[in-house]
Amino acid sequence: MKIRKFQDSDINQIVTLFYETVHTINARDYSADQLQAWAPKGEKIAKIANWKVSLSHNITYVAEINGEIVGFADMTPEGHLDRLYIHKDYQGQGIAVALMNTIEADARKLGLTEMDTEASITAKPFFERQGYQTIQLQVVERNGVNLVNFKMTKLLSN
Repeated sequence: MKIRKFQDSDINQIVTLFYETVHTINARDYSADQLQAWAPKGEKIAKIANWKVSLSHNITYVAEINGEIVGFADMTPEGHLDRLYIHKDYQGQGIAVALMNTIEADARKLGLTEMDTEASITAKPFFERQGYQTIQLQVVERNGVNLVNFKMTKLLSN
């Protein structure tokens, strides 16, 4: 596995990975209506354009195996872990931990002492294993549908 910085040319693979992962892996914790609100298939072209901008502005890494993107993560310069998604066929192989370690190393270099994220029901146990603490349960509305997630933070050690 190779971890490298995001390039604009990665965007199509990343957005496809996001849709496939949400609609497959998160299906155990969210209804079909919730998955469609979270990752509406009709918004893929808009998401490609919007995410290309935000991923370029954030600190973003991709994980590759044999040239295929199998995961990605991004963090704002203020320490908000915005996205962390692993390909549906590569779950449980340490990819998320490797991406998280890379992002956290950058956060420390920036002098940050804390990171935060908004974790799905599905991702919450992973974040807890990485030392994140739940601050609060949140109900967010997307496209008229309520979704539960968790505001979580982690203190970074030097």
